[in-house]
Amino acid sequence: MRVVFVIDQVYLHGGIERVLSIKANYFASLENYEVHIITTEQKGNTPCYSFDQNIAFKDLGINYNRRKSYFHPKNLKKLPNHIAKTKAALREIKPDVVVVCSHSVDTYFVPFIVKSIPKIKEFHYSRFIEKDKRANPSLFKKYFFKFADYVETKYNKLVILNKDETNYYKSNNTVVIPNPLTFFPDNVSNLNNNRIITAGRIAAVKGYDILIDIWAEVSKTKKDWNLHIFGSGESNYVEKLQRRINKVGVQDTLKLMGPTDRMQEEMLDSSIFVMTSHNECFPLVLLEAQASGLPIVSFDCPYGPRNIVNKETGILVPMYDNSEFAKQLTELMNDRDTIKNMGAKARENSKKYELAQIMNLWQGLFTEVIK
Repeated sequence: MRVVFVIDQVYLHGGIERVLSIKANYFASLENYEVHIITTEQKGNTPCYSFDQNIAFKDLGINYNRRKSYFHPKNLKKLPNHIAKTKAALREIKPDVVVVCSHSVDTYFVPFIVKSIPKIKEFHYSRFIEKDKRANPSLFKKYFFKFADYVETKYNKLVILNKDETNYYKSNNTVVIPNPLTFFPDNVSNLNNNRIITAGRIAAVKGYDILIDIWAEVSKTKKDWNLHIFGSGESNYVEKLQRRINKVGVQDTLKLMGPTDRMQEEMLDSSIFVMTSHNECFPLVLLEAQASGLPIVSFDCPYGPRNIVNKETGILVPMYDNSEFAKQLTELMNDRDTIKNMGAKARENSKKYELAQIMNLWQGLFTEVIK
């Protein structure tokens, strides 16, 4: 089977890129699969994740200006070339199925080119973020949403990451396939280190500013614990968070650690994972934490954590209740037995998302749309 994945680039660290590398490598390891990845703006950069040497890459060199809207004239004038090059690439490769991964311009035209090829669209973000805009749209947004909804009906299948997202789609072609585990360590954390960890893009949506305020409260009584935040982001925003850390006086126990290629080891050196995001879809990092044997304390944000965490494996705190978050986290830090019980059950829960099980769902989906 010949599969094409379409994505903007694979040189920047991100969840979509990471999951693509896992899926593409899995299929490339199978004898009857041929894997191609089409990018639009790789710009000659080396992929940030490891890809199987048998995977064929093709960059179209469109290079949109990412600091401007895709509707900006400087970007719109590149669209005809983008469509033409994508169409030519698909006709040359002759895939059995095409999977559009990232939510960029190609999302809106791929269903309409080389129509004989089945096409699947993945969604890696929560549609919750569109809820208010769809309820009270501007004139432009009103017609854009109608167009987007129409485009989605033209895909053979839309892959969403959790069942709660189904309510946000008007088409009846959705299927739920969660992300697979990226790693399953032979050993788990011994949960004896007084270190709490979190990881993700350093961006406003992750709520790290809220976490800093929560930690300022927690650290008043738990001075022997540390909180480490892993990830990268815009330098201005990282500096803003550091100023906030300094302002509330927790710079000795709360550290912005930057990105790491050793996430597995960092989790195994920690005892609790925390998340204060405003919204999530299916946060892969929570599965990684569970596979490492870590209990999780998270806001019950729409809609990812509740599909992964339950009362046996962690604690879900009502959104924006900082005091309750601090209280629940402190109580867990004081109870090493509960940490270990939750960690053990978290490890068991993560097995539901092992790579082979999730990839079987993808193989079944490919077979279905091709038929």
